[in-house]
Amino acid sequence: MDVDHDTLVAFAKSWGLFYLIALSLGVLIYTFWPSNRKKFERAKKSIVEQDDKPWR
Repeated sequence: MDVDHDTLVAFAKSWGLFYLIALSLGVLIYTFWPSNRKKFERAKKSIVEQDDKPWR
């Protein structure tokens, strides 16, 4: 099986696009899933509530 460069580039571009779309959809679903709301609310509040101190 002899694959030339143009065929390999076309394959990588098309499947890479599908991969990135699927990854983006997965991140969006994870972010807006109702059971994750408490986790993200806690993270949002912890940034504001913690005192900003230098490292020791």
